[in-house]
Amino acid sequence: MGGLLDIVGGVLLVAGAAFLLFGGLGLVRMPDLYNRIQAGTKTTTLGSLLTLGGVACIEPAWGWKLLLIAVFLLFTNPLSSQVLARASHRGRVQQVESTTVDRLAEDHGVER
Repeated sequence: MGGLLDIVGGVLLVAGAAFLLFGGLGLVRMPDLYNRIQAGTKTTTLGSLLTLGGVACIEPAWGWKLLLIAVFLLFTNPLSSQVLARASHRGRVQQVESTTVDRLAEDHGVER
């Protein structure tokens, strides 16, 4: 059974590393700050969770500690990206011209 868990753990580690690579690529390729925040947050959250799952398969004794780290990541990554995006919006960081909807500005009655 240990061999099967090692294989599953290796696959999860590779998948997590791939998502983290795609997140880095998204940071370079996206046109503005808001898209970069979204691309970075989603991919790093999933990539980190997959990596933690892979380590948990390889080292089952670390499972509870890795679960706590995963829960912490699930709470902090989306929250931090929302706070960064909101602060950037308040600081009037420009959006790319192809952005047609700005719900936060609409909620606060601000014209774009």
